[in-house]
Amino acid sequence: MNALMTDFDINKATEVPPQRWEGFAEIDQAIREDRLMQYRLRKSWADPWGRKLTIFCVTVIFLGFAFLAGAQAGLW
Repeated sequence: MNALMTDFDINKATEVPPQRWEGFAEIDQAIREDRLMQYRLRKSWADPWGRKLTIFCVTVIFLGFAFLAGAQAGLW
């Protein structure tokens, strides 16, 4: 049976793959450093739709406060 399988194949079959997941390394570091909110904001800002939604929401909130301040001042 060993004549059909090389030593390399046997070692590779018994080798345990590493448990490091590259995709989660950044978020794991963010959780450890207690900066998860900063991580979420940067990821959202990097997304074009997330950026547009953030700008729209901030603009609506600002206009709402501006309207209420103007109404309180008696401008309209």
